[in-house]
Amino acid sequence: MPIRSVTPILNVSDVPKSLAWMEALGWKRSFAWNSGGMIHNAADSNQHGPADFAGLCSGEAQLFLCRDAQGSRGAPLSKDADPEQSGGVWMSWWCEKPTEVDALYKVAQKLGFETPHPPTHEPWGVYECWIRHPDGHTFRISAHLS
Repeated sequence: MPIRSVTPILNVSDVPKSLAWMEALGWKRSFAWNSGGMIHNAADSNQHGPADFAGLCSGEAQLFLCRDAQGSRGAPLSKDADPEQSGGVWMSWWCEKPTEVDALYKVAQKLGFETPHPPTHEPWGVYECWIRHPDGHTFRISAHLS
């Protein structure tokens, strides 16, 4: 049985803030949900309170965000911690070209996001950088080198 796609679910401390964080990197919100059900226009909140669960997409990729459930998240790291150590989820976002990796890295730096690994030509044939979400999730922004 072939799997059509995989949708990671990230445990976050604040869904609306995480939606804004992801949107700053080019993701588009697809839905938002709370105890009252679906939130009209995928807004951050409604009369039932803030979103507890939400979806985002970029191209054919999608992510779900869940407040305080469905997985774990990492604690903030000390400044001298090994950047490869975090309790959050690690995943790769694949871009088409290395220039797109550079562009996302520049956006993240301009916004003050944690960027523990600058764009680098890796020996395994990819160009990548790392961007870390405030809840400890690390995104390896990658493109194949030809």
